[in-house]
Amino acid sequence: MSSHPGLPGQDDATKAWRMTLTLPSPDAPLKIGTRGSPLALAQAYETRDRLAAAFSLAPEAFEIVPIKTTGDDRTLIAADKPLKEIGGKGLFTKEIEEQLLSGGIDIAVHSMKDMPVEQPAGLLLDCYLPREDVRDAFISQGFTAIAELPPGATVGSSSLRRRAQLLHRRPDLNVVEFRGNVQTRLRKLSEGVADATFLAMAGLNRLGMAEVPRTAISAEDMLPAIAQGAIGIERRATDSRTAEMLEAIHDAPTGQRLAAERAFLAELDGSCETPIGGLADLDGGTLRLRGEILRPDGSQALSDDATAPIEDGPTLGREMAQKLLEQGGLGFFDWRG
Repeated sequence: MSSHPGLPGQDDATKAWRMTLTLPSPDAPLKIGTRGSPLALAQAYETRDRLAAAFSLAPEAFEIVPIKTTGDDRTLIAADKPLKEIGGKGLFTKEIEEQLLSGGIDIAVHSMKDMPVEQPAGLLLDCYLPREDVRDAFISQGFTAIAELPPGATVGSSSLRRRAQLLHRRPDLNVVEFRGNVQTRLRKLSEGVADATFLAMAGLNRLGMAEVPRTAISAEDMLPAIAQGAIGIERRATDSRTAEMLEAIHDAPTGQRLAAERAFLAELDGSCETPIGGLADLDGGTLRLRGEILRPDGSQALSDDATAPIEDGPTLGREMAQKLLEQGGLGFFDWRG
């Protein structure tokens, strides 16, 4: 039914659910809301395929509903304005969540690194698909690594985190705003707007863009965004049928990792205005969390690396954030006073 690896099968528990659930059908499909970019649609189709496989349903039992968000406004993309000047992370979710609350769609599929740490009243985000490659990709037509860039080379990025991390390592580079979806940024690169840019390895993999010249950057060298590579599925809190269906495709390890990362972000009051990197990994019953905060100009950075039992991941995230703030991180961000 799908080319996605690791799609769930139909175990005995799922078969039991089918006896009590009113499942979607081509005549009454489950509506999946998403942004309309190629990557967002690929994520929505992966969600559909996993649900279809879990419940032995035809793809026609689901309807993909593209929704234009404020963040997709072409005039804003063309202007290359920083997200903090036009509304922050909610730019990519507001209209979709409004449709979810009104009943226009049944679930919403999101790139988790775009998600604010708090959901609107009445909505829950408690289903995650297996996480893809978390690393950033260095993209250039003339260079294969950051170290190869000559002084004064122009690097385009809309990510405050990537900009700060890059300037912390290479203050001699010229870093410029570079907005748009994957295809838009690759086009700008080919037009010579910049010598290099960054994309997420996860997005390139999900789009099957093996032809794009890239070098994966180790998380040891550049911590990714919180929840990078993860797909989250949002639902109405009162929709019990959808809750049970989503439980069948939820990836618990991804949820455990994101619980720690997003607790770290929440304690920092993180937003698109905040240069924050973070990554949780699991090893048996232990969770390792790495976190980093930077000044927007890259002039200073604070980081930490700690472990805890998996169930204590959220506590570890909050404590790590508090530790970095106490070490001087509070003064890194204008919004914290």
